[in-house]
Amino acid sequence: MNLNTLRSTQIIILGICIAAATIASSFIISHGLYRIMKFRDEQITVTGSAQKEIKSDFLTWNCSFSVRSQSMIDAYKKLTEDLPIVKEYLLSKGISENEIVVSQTITTTLFKKNEKGNDTNDIQGYLLTQNIEIRSTDVDKVTEISRESTELLNKNIEYVSYAPQYIYTKLDGLKVEMLAEASENAKLRAQSMLNATGNKIGVMRSAKMGVFQITPLTSTDISDYGINDTTSLHKKVMAVVSASFAIQ
Repeated sequence: MNLNTLRSTQIIILGICIAAATIASSFIISHGLYRIMKFRDEQITVTGSAQKEIKSDFLTWNCSFSVRSQSMIDAYKKLTEDLPIVKEYLLSKGISENEIVVSQTITTTLFKKNEKGNDTNDIQGYLLTQNIEIRSTDVDKVTEISRESTELLNKNIEYVSYAPQYIYTKLDGLKVEMLAEASENAKLRAQSMLNATGNKIGVMRSAKMGVFQITPLTSTDISDYGINDTTSLHKKVMAVVSASFAIQ
């Protein structure tokens, strides 16, 4: 074999080696990229929830009393006589003075009706109404008073007691706590689903708050916009979180 032939053979062998190395490195790089992309793409998204029962710690309760008379002056006189009676009753039941808010008097003109039941221009009399609002943290006591206060009807007072409105004032802190519990519940659900495949969950990639609502204890209502019940002393709070986890 002469020198030129030897050099040609060496060049060919070198070219084959370079080509093989290029193919091998391309395979390694592409396989690595595939694994990276696979790691980036594979994830599981689940919904987690948390529930807790709470008791309202604040309420507002409204009541009112009215007087009807052909004379506005007479109606107002009777109303001013009834107000201290109502206040004294509330104070005697344990409601403090600073919990009582007396609103302005509402005056309604009453017109005579025609044969068809429609109002005429003739004034029949006046209806004066006095509203009182109670704001208290003693929810149990005021709830009981709101039920018993119709006793004022026995004092010749046209009295009405409305249903209290119940509020939980520590909702902000509770919301943070329950969203954390819902996220942990989502993690447990994700791992439970992956156990059958032999995989494990990795880091949480994203989390989105879902429904957060307050309902009566026995309610099964769910709303996408959330519910904030104020009719019940005892309530149920539910928080929902949608979370995505990497799959290992």
